[in-house]
Amino acid sequence: MTSEPGTIDVLVVDDDFMVAKVHRAFVERVEPFRVVGVAGTGEEAVAAVDALRPDLVLLDLHLPDLFGLDVIPRLRTAGHDCDVMVVSAAREAGTVRGAVRHGVVDYLLKPFEAGELRVRLERYADRRGRLLGTVVRSQADVDRVLAGAAGTGATAPALPKGMSVETAELVERALRDADGTLSASECAALTGVSRVSARRYLEHFQTVGRAEVSLRYGVAGRPERRYRFRDLPSSLRPNGHARV
Repeated sequence: MTSEPGTIDVLVVDDDFMVAKVHRAFVERVEPFRVVGVAGTGEEAVAAVDALRPDLVLLDLHLPDLFGLDVIPRLRTAGHDCDVMVVSAAREAGTVRGAVRHGVVDYLLKPFEAGELRVRLERYADRRGRLLGTVVRSQADVDRVLAGAAGTGATAPALPKGMSVETAELVERALRDADGTLSASECAALTGVSRVSARRYLEHFQTVGRAEVSLRYGVAGRPERRYRFRDLPSSLRPNGHARV
């Protein structure tokens, strides 16, 4: 299978066929990503990477034959340098630390919505493009490469297309001032933006680690998503202020 120039090929690994199908649909809504295969076990994942040579692997951890993180060193031993993004319900701190030690590019907790994966994929594509286009001539170039690979930097992450700094500040202020948690509807009432817009900004803050989300179950219908602001240590806030 030959990729178009600029296409990012993805292998989806999940032992639940229906979940894998949903994840595939999520990925294929995001340019320039293309799903080239699906695997349901660790062994299938290794074989699929051998055959398909994807750029990125979306890796579940709870596989029937191997723990997901054990797949990564096998890929490296076989000479594959594909990137790995963990997509799992595993929340244990040791597992997350292990994923970081194995060099994963991101870690997304299940369950999630399409927008949460989209933000991470777009961030990965941007970072990948910058890394591939870097010419190293000085220590400053090396530092930029390392910052890009780690997904960190001295400046705040850019807002996704269509979002404004002014509205982000309004939503952040509402989150900060909330007594406990805040729903999208409550945020919309406090800020004057639509509920859909409030939800989009709240999800963005959750994605970049500035907010925590919890579910409140009512009598009927879908559970309500509640958001709580997560402050950064002062050492990470430029000029002592919150970073959007």
